[in-house]
Amino acid sequence: MNFRHAICNEAFDKWDFAESCRVMKRFGYEGIEIAPFTLAEFPPSLSAARRRELSDIIRSEGLEFVGLHWILVGPKDIHVTTPDAARRARSWDYIRGLIDLCADLGSNGVMVFGSPKQRSSEGGISAAEATRNFVDGLASVAPLAEQRGVTILIEALPREQTDVVLSLEEAVGYVNSIASPAIRSMFDTHNAVDEVEPHASLIEKFFPYIRHVHVNETDGRHCGTGNYDFVPIFRKLAQLQYQGWVSLEAFDFTPGAERLAAESIQYLNRRIAEALVA
Repeated sequence: MNFRHAICNEAFDKWDFAESCRVMKRFGYEGIEIAPFTLAEFPPSLSAARRRELSDIIRSEGLEFVGLHWILVGPKDIHVTTPDAARRARSWDYIRGLIDLCADLGSNGVMVFGSPKQRSSEGGISAAEATRNFVDGLASVAPLAEQRGVTILIEALPREQTDVVLSLEEAVGYVNSIASPAIRSMFDTHNAVDEVEPHASLIEKFFPYIRHVHVNETDGRHCGTGNYDFVPIFRKLAQLQYQGWVSLEAFDFTPGAERLAAESIQYLNRRIAEALVA
């Protein structure tokens, strides 16, 4: 089985977009995942011409557009669970703008909904109230996502980052309550640090809901610099015939984009080879 490697473009921020795509492809990546704030201060304002240009560059450099992540980083006043109803409505309108952007950049894209600061409880409301606002907001944008062929992925995050959606099981529960094909979940090796079950077991248990996989070390560095054991999750994904992307999302960019991209894919391919023969 061959896994499809993608990489998040945040490490290449400030690079020429075409050159960053060229480098990704040279190292063996097949897909690009984009942090919207790297494209514009207010990404939904990107013109139709610029969206076509970016999409054309991705394809011409031999990559596929995977989707968006860090979707709420950028505009200062975005917060999707705030008790301020007007601000919350503006924030979900911003999400609608990103859905259209995602659809315009490529077909069947995903939007990874992490963004802990912009979804955590604030303004004196409880975590339960914030979570209700989050789920209600997702339900409100699901029809547009369905229409545009975009899948929004609820990412479970550790407690140190947020108090809204803390486990894959909880995320899947909200996926089921919304009951839209445009709302699914995903798995991130770094952000699953608080999960109590072995990660391979989690993947098996919730596999029908896992549309996307992020890989990184548990301290946020690029793959191969820590001690995360990738072999069990790759073995399980192979057994389950996972067809989605394995996307590198590093948080420490000090080694430089080229080094972290090259070292990660080489390391991951060695671990995948081990998983497939084990």
